[in-house]
Amino acid sequence: MLTPEILHALHNLPLAAKQAAEGFLHGQHQSRRHGTGMEFSQYRPYQPGDDLRRLDWRLAARSDRYYLRESEVDTSLTVHLLLDATASMNHRDDNGLRKLDYARLLLAALAYIATQQGDAVGLTILHPAGLQHLPPRADARQLARLYHALETTEATGTFPDAGTLAPLTARRQRALTVCVSDLYEQDSEIESLLKRLRTTSGEVLLLHVLARNELEFTFRGAITFEDLETGQRLQLDADQQRTTWQQQLQAWLETTAQQARRRGFDYHQLSTADPLDRAMREFMRRRMLLS
Repeated sequence: MLTPEILHALHNLPLAAKQAAEGFLHGQHQSRRHGTGMEFSQYRPYQPGDDLRRLDWRLAARSDRYYLRESEVDTSLTVHLLLDATASMNHRDDNGLRKLDYARLLLAALAYIATQQGDAVGLTILHPAGLQHLPPRADARQLARLYHALETTEATGTFPDAGTLAPLTARRQRALTVCVSDLYEQDSEIESLLKRLRTTSGEVLLLHVLARNELEFTFRGAITFEDLETGQRLQLDADQQRTTWQQQLQAWLETTAQQARRRGFDYHQLSTADPLDRAMREFMRRRMLLS
């Protein structure tokens, strides 16, 4: 299985996304259901109560039996990808991968999968100075647009204010919103945005990305930590503080997960060391439930 480090080392986001997604999609079938769409699928015998308008009378005349024409309709969705590109996403793991690098790979792979499923895919990158927004489309060039936006994005500053975020929730549009963030916030601003998106768009899949060195606190000796968004610094002895750090982190993670699920978000915690297939599996599971 291709690890995030190997995919990142390709220095080619379209190729990395395709490699990760196609390995996952192997054996997957396009999401379709039987219905009354335009693409003919099969016949089935008439049963009492069926709509007589769907009977194939020519076949009935030839065979003296009654059959209904069934069709297949695509169960495509609108998928809205949301990237937290604030400065805390620049935190680098021991494997050299930033949280932003992992998020890019993940969202690129999800965009590839959604495109293969026939979905209209859009992307919003959250910057303090404004929103970089690509409206959902299902045309052939959309994937290249998404890749370019992800490749050229850098993480800076703090989370946008409510006024900057207002256009995202200005109108109702049914969609599956996939947010990738480390959920570092000053005053519940990320939660507030996702609550509004849950109301206006429907489903929210929240992928909470943390570096493994944060989760396992792999630091040693005297060390200075700097808040990448505020510039505040903290000096401590990592060996002495390891147990306290991990206890407080676990308490925060448990509270975060509980609150997210209470708000109706489909919440999953990820590490920058995790293969992408776990998140892709959750995306496909949620997508199938909506189809």
